Amino acid sequence: MKQKYSVILGNLGNTRDRFCAGYKDNPPTMEMLRRAFRIPDVTGIELVGTWDIRPDNVREMKSALEDAGWRCVSIIPDLFTQAIYGKGALSSTDPKVRRHAIDNTKSMCEAALELNCELINLWPGQDGFDYLLATDYEQERENECCSVRELATAYPMLRFALEYKPKEPRTHSYLGRMAETLLLAQETGCQNVGVTVDTGHAFYAGEVVADQLIVAKRAGNRLFHMHFNDNYAAWDDDMIVGSVHTVEYLEILYWLDRTGYNGWLSMDQYPYREEAAEAIGESVQWLKQFETILRESRSEIDQLIIQRDGVATSRFLRGVLGPRAMKNV
Repeated sequence: MKQKYSVILGNLGNTRDRFCAGYKDNPPTMEMLRRAFRIPDVTGIELVGTWDIRPDNVREMKSALEDAGWRCVSIIPDLFTQAIYGKGALSSTDPKVRRHAIDNTKSMCEAALELNCELINLWPGQDGFDYLLATDYEQERENECCSVRELATAYPMLRFALEYKPKEPRTHSYLGRMAETLLLAQETGCQNVGVTVDTGHAFYAGEVVADQLIVAKRAGNRLFHMHFNDNYAAWDDDMIVGSVHTVEYLEILYWLDRTGYNGWLSMDQYPYREEAAEAIGESVQWLKQFETILRESRSEIDQLIIQRDGVATSRFLRGVLGPRAMKNV
């Protein structure tokens, strides 16, 4: 299967952290888009609502994507940077805040329809808690479920992918791992609610991503979308794919194929100090290299999994990740 690669547009903009307000200039949206168009093998874009896409620029964005032959892969509503969501967005106990978050997301659903985009990627980063004995977990989880159900019911033609992450910006996120994210998806009763796996989030959640792909498959094919990056399993570092978890990525792509995933492979990085387009391009080329290994060695990997011999697997990996493979990178 020919893979489809995409990138989150904001990855090409300014990068900042707690200590530095910005390591780079933040170019205008259309300039970032032009930079994205130059990344080899990428043909899809993810847009963050109100940063990249707004009601006033939908037509301009649609025209630019059509001219380039690109697709809008998903829209990510901004439920995480606005102060109004500081104590929750879709889960907020304040009905006015919750309504603001839902209506904000609905406006992005309308933009998605105009852009012929089929997926809304929901990362409710502010939906969680910080202090003990200071949160009504039951009420807030119910609020989040009802909010997602309202959105999915109002837009049955769209798919809503819940992106989970253990923490940040809250110390604990309600959608922290695959299992509780699948639980929420199922509790909505809506078949158009599923999951986005961000590999970096899963790594520092302590998950083996390939195993969680099977969990999503068994829960009714709830894997809707994939975000790719890497880290040291302690924080969401958003590094170049394969720079740390090399073997894991080979296994992830193998099981994506075996589970029949036919969605986009989307780069979600935060290149603080690296040139953004080059760093993102490296991730794509690593994924392509892993795909080459899988294509050339699929029958061997099938047999290794049947064999269940860690030594044999190690011997195989030493071969494919040694000189034979690296000469093509």
